[in-house]
Amino acid sequence: MPEAVIVSAARSPIGRAVKGSLKDIRPDDLTATIVQAALAKVPELDPKDIDDLMLGCGLPGGEQGHNLGRIVAVQMGMDHLPGCTITRYCSSSLQTSRMALHAIKAGEGDVFISAGVETVSRYANGSSDMPGTHNPLFADAEARTVETAQSEGSTWHDPREDGLLPDPYIAMGQTAENLARAKGVTRQDMDEFGVRSQNLAEEAIKNGFWEREITPVTLPDGTVVAKDDGPRAGVTLEAVQGLKPVFRPDGLVTAGNCCPLNDGAAALVIMSDTKARELGLTPLARIVSTGVSGLSPRSWASAQWRRASRPCGGPG
Repeated sequence: MPEAVIVSAARSPIGRAVKGSLKDIRPDDLTATIVQAALAKVPELDPKDIDDLMLGCGLPGGEQGHNLGRIVAVQMGMDHLPGCTITRYCSSSLQTSRMALHAIKAGEGDVFISAGVETVSRYANGSSDMPGTHNPLFADAEARTVETAQSEGSTWHDPREDGLLPDPYIAMGQTAENLARAKGVTRQDMDEFGVRSQNLAEEAIKNGFWEREITPVTLPDGTVVAKDDGPRAGVTLEAVQGLKPVFRPDGLVTAGNCCPLNDGAAALVIMSDTKARELGLTPLARIVSTGVSGLSPRSWASAQWRRASRPCGGPG
């Protein structure tokens, strides 16, 4: 049975949404730039040998709609290349890498592009999560989320225990609030972790730690972006502790201890080990296995890493 190996990788800089360096570039233009950069690293590969372009996108609507994977293929002049767009929210491009693995293992092909894009700055032109589209079946569950968000001293209670549906549309900030209370995480814990993370990111960007893996992106006005947008300089614990909660009156999540929304794209060239040997390529990594798990909507965003971090293989 063939093994799936990663032979090329490329990513754009990471831009802060709305106010950041990539806010003026379209998602299709950004993705095409990064996919082409990944392909340029394996000149031995004939583009005609690529079996599919699989694109992960959390909210594939607006400029990210119209089966963006196929749009990008045609945009690059590769009309022969099929393309699909997959959403699993924050794990969308991880899913396309899983799909490439599965296709190679099943003998359906030898070469696949696994890419991902999210340009939150461009949501102003439309997204897939349109207002008024929620299923009324979950109206009561959504109302309970709102009630909890507006109540001080609220604690999370599993609605399944009462025979009720959970809220599948719950905001990520609310999942963080619920999980913090369930796991005993304090505001102090969150602030200290957030400040340490921002300070480390600031230092790493300053020292050029990620420069070797970033593909520079040229904006419509000709500006070249070659570095990640960093956090505010000199973030301190004292400053972060003074921020007000975002999601609840007595909440723990603030703009200083949560993940910001971003813009960016990445791409992998994944192929069978036999194809890599045929082309004389040295793999960067081998995909051993993958898996998925379901979590209650109360903690989707905040706890997924706990399941995902279980050891099940690695580069080889």
